[in-house]
Amino acid sequence: MNLRRHATVPESRTQRSLHLGRLAGELLAGAVATGAGQLARCQLPSWAGVMLTPGNAQRLTERLAQMRGAVMKVGQLMSMDGHGILPAPFADLLAKLRDQAYAMPATQLAEVLEREYGPEWHRRFRRFSFEPIAAASIGQVHRAETHAGEALALKVQYPGVRASIDSDVANLALLLRMPGLTPPGVDADEVLAQVRLQLHAETDYLAEAHLATAYLARLGEDPDLFVPRVHAAHSSAHILAMDFAPGVPIGALMQGSVPQAQRDRVASVLCRLAVKEFFGMRLVQTDPNFGNYLFDAPSGRMGLLDFGAAQEVSTERVAQLRELGRALRQANRSRTHQAARASGLVHAGDTPAQQGAVVDLLLAVGEPLRTRGPYDFGASGLVKAVFEQGQAQFFESGYGQPPPADLLLLQRKFVGTFMLCARLGARLDLNEVFGAELDELA
Repeated sequence: MNLRRHATVPESRTQRSLHLGRLAGELLAGAVATGAGQLARCQLPSWAGVMLTPGNAQRLTERLAQMRGAVMKVGQLMSMDGHGILPAPFADLLAKLRDQAYAMPATQLAEVLEREYGPEWHRRFRRFSFEPIAAASIGQVHRAETHAGEALALKVQYPGVRASIDSDVANLALLLRMPGLTPPGVDADEVLAQVRLQLHAETDYLAEAHLATAYLARLGEDPDLFVPRVHAAHSSAHILAMDFAPGVPIGALMQGSVPQAQRDRVASVLCRLAVKEFFGMRLVQTDPNFGNYLFDAPSGRMGLLDFGAAQEVSTERVAQLRELGRALRQANRSRTHQAARASGLVHAGDTPAQQGAVVDLLLAVGEPLRTRGPYDFGASGLVKAVFEQGQAQFFESGYGQPPPADLLLLQRKFVGTFMLCARLGARLDLNEVFGAELDELA
């Protein structure tokens, strides 16, 4: 992760609105230039074709990385889910938002620490590293050591991020009304309303501390997983102090030199965790960002981070998605359609074409559940097939009503875990992983 770039976080609404205004101008200028080039070659341009270009993706990525906060979080969500609806170069460039956030300059960081801990903040630690070990949309993480010798990871929230969520989302709604940026049929305002609520939850570090503690208690002792403890004495509304978790982000395991067996084991642990969270713990960490999983080679354990997006799961939702899983395992189209309707993945108001397209996508994603023995994610063409189906829906039938907010987050978890398996090139038996959870007698 490259954290050498530093930029002051724009705090005021005016500053952040100006950034988004400049972004809109940059995207429009890029679209006009692309369209003019196509016309010169006697090609008929489309708004989607001239807006969703690598050049505009680069402009969008750079601007969001500087702004951070709500707008960057939306970009990260697009990067995780965008391979279903966005052109591959656009989605790939947006994916860099997971790694390319700017860090706060030391002066701004010191102001935040003094505001939270007081003017003598440095006396509470034996050591404090001003260079962050991670930087994301809402905050950046610093390593510290207490006078008692405890190694801590301090997640420091960017100043002004929580207060700017509503205005950022409102400005994003205006930006997404630009032709070509939103799929046909999608109500961007409704989607952003769900995002706004989730961002308010994720910037509440006191609530996250509670969720992290509850998650640790429900997970219990696990030989493969490690959850850092919260240190309340060094936590505040805008700083979350936890045990320092050793290891490297699992993105480092996607290199070809990593043995297949190790990649298979990591993917298996992540899939088993998703099953345990949903069916057993009923508390799911819904942000499967690559940086939220650390692999510690010496112990062979996975460290789990970032519980701001953790959510409780109702008994009713478990039953609905268990039924959907059974239908997908059978490749039963009618049963899949009924389960999708019951859960809210499709709605009565969606057109038959929209409903059919969603069922097609679900049946495609269910392919690993129908495979006997290990499924080879590395050799599979499933990601490409799902992408092409999503593209067809984007340009043809469009998308219907979005699913309920809780289901949107759960969908993000399971799709994200699937994508992690694909990026790892893992081979694993998902029927064995899900086990009795999808058995008809369960």
